[in-house]
Amino acid sequence: MKEKLSRRSFITSSAVTGLTASATMNAKSYSRIQGANDRINIGFLGCGGRSRGHRRMVQGSLEDKNLGVVAVCDLWTVNREKAAADCKEKFGVDVQQFKYSEKMLEMADLDAVMIATGDHQHGRILAQVVEAGKDCYVEKPMALDVEEAKLARKAVLNSQQVVQNGSQWLSDPYHRKVREIIRSGKLGQITKIEQVWNDNNHRWHDPNDPDVAAVREEDTDWERWLLGKPYRPFDPWAYFEFRIFKDFSGGITSQWFSHGLGIVQFFMDVTVPDTMVASGGIFGWDDIRQNPDTFQCLGTFEDIQLLHSYSSSYANRFGDYTCIRGKEASLYSQGGEGSPRWFLIPEVPRDGRHFYGGFEEAIAKGEAELVTIEGNDQLAPTWQSDDSKPHLDNWIDCMRSRNLMPHGHIHTGFWHSVGSTMATRAYREGRKLCWDRQKEEIIDAL
Repeated sequence: MKEKLSRRSFITSSAVTGLTASATMNAKSYSRIQGANDRINIGFLGCGGRSRGHRRMVQGSLEDKNLGVVAVCDLWTVNREKAAADCKEKFGVDVQQFKYSEKMLEMADLDAVMIATGDHQHGRILAQVVEAGKDCYVEKPMALDVEEAKLARKAVLNSQQVVQNGSQWLSDPYHRKVREIIRSGKLGQITKIEQVWNDNNHRWHDPNDPDVAAVREEDTDWERWLLGKPYRPFDPWAYFEFRIFKDFSGGITSQWFSHGLGIVQFFMDVTVPDTMVASGGIFGWDDIRQNPDTFQCLGTFEDIQLLHSYSSSYANRFGDYTCIRGKEASLYSQGGEGSPRWFLIPEVPRDGRHFYGGFEEAIAKGEAELVTIEGNDQLAPTWQSDDSKPHLDNWIDCMRSRNLMPHGHIHTGFWHSVGSTMATRAYREGRKLCWDRQKEEIIDAL
């Protein structure tokens, strides 16, 4: 008999499963992870491109963190088989293969799951994983709307599982040093943070996508993939390029902006923005996409009187930067998302000179200071891989301790999910939106 869980029954079970079964699985989980000498066995749920990054992360920490790999799970036969072959090559093991997540979660020797499914699936699958008593690493965005973010948060807080959101820059040593500088007060009052992160590419769309050409509906489960979204005929483009379709992602808002907002929340110790406006459009790549390729939004955090300005263009990549503007000094990063090349620049008197030349010259003249970390005082690159060892290691360490909160904990996931949702809706609805902190609702501006 074909093993298949209907869309409705999956959503219902994820939302209302009681705590008794979860508590039983939690006890089993704790008995397996007792200390640094006990192996943590990981399964990969969703085996597309980002999952390859997850496997590279595990490979990088395999020995020093004592990790094992036991399972892969994906609705599409080809993805499962490719992931299993990759595990054999990287880890030298024959992993179990599963089409449906609930079957994989029954594995007694599975301790933790790394989720890399479609954006619209993250929140509900996270709830399912923790209710099964497994620890979880879930890619961003944690959820695409407020209700799914609440569902995921409730499930995690009602469990005893360790959850790490895939906002990897929260563990990056350079960004943690920037946070330290901000907290020191060197910048004075900070009133504005600007992020300008660009590309020149029909991002997330490949007109010759080999997976689109290869997939057959009978080799997957389209209704299960939709996971609560309104039914539509099988669409391989949406299946693989979900980031450009508005029912399954906000595109820039769900991807790069969720990272950008998460960093701002981390730097400034803030949660959900109070207000949000946005604009943009499909200006550079008039193809099959429904989400914008050019986008800008402005969010405010009224308690600390801060404006967050975020901008992306996919038709020009010149001049990526992040700038944190304080009354006494600025922190400036050359490069886009995740760039570790930061400079501390003191504010000059009104009649003084602001430099517009090279940073090396400015450093030599005492007009700027390179931000460095312990053990590395060299000029950092302007790009680094998403496959963050520090972020994975932080999750593993918290799993072993059972009493430490990961850097990308469930509340950070809720905050970036709600803020990203505000940006998506502000763009699509063409209006200013606010966050009602008491009711936890997105509302129209007063």
